[in-house]
Amino acid sequence: MTDQSNPLIIPALRPLYDNFSDLVFALTRFVIGATFVPHGYVKLFTGNIQNVAKGMAANGLEPALVVAYSLGALEFFGGILLAIGLLTRPVAFLFFVEMAVATFLVHLPKGFFASAGGAELVILLSLIPLFFAVRGGGKYSVDRVIGKEF
Repeated sequence: MTDQSNPLIIPALRPLYDNFSDLVFALTRFVIGATFVPHGYVKLFTGNIQNVAKGMAANGLEPALVVAYSLGALEFFGGILLAIGLLTRPVAFLFFVEMAVATFLVHLPKGFFASAGGAELVILLSLIPLFFAVRGGGKYSVDRVIGKEF
C-alpha cells in the first residue's frame, strides 16, 4: 500500500512503513469493528431493547423497535464481520450510514465535544468505516483470503 513514488523526508523510514502498513490497516479495521460489537450486544442481549427503541422513537426513527433490533444486529454481527474483514465494504458502508445519521440527528445538536454528548467521536465512527467501504478489507482480511471483494 505504500506509494514508492512519494519521496519521504526521512527515506530510511520507508522499510518501517512498508513492513507495517498492511498490519496497521488490519489492526485499525479490527478495532473499529470490535468497537461496535459491545454496543450491539447491549441492544440485543441484555433486555435493553425497549429502552433503545424509546430513544429511537424520541428521535423520530420509526418503527422504533425494528430500527433498534436492526441497529443492534448491525453493530453486533456487522462489527464481527468488519473486525475479521468479511463483507467489509457493504458492512462498513452500513456503519457509515448509521453513524452519519446518529451524528446529524442525535449528537450534532448537542455540539461538537464528546464530553457533552456531542458529535466528536461519532464523526470518527462514521468516517473510519467510510474509509474501509472505499478501500476494502485489505491484505489481512477474510475477503482477501476467499478472493472476493464486494
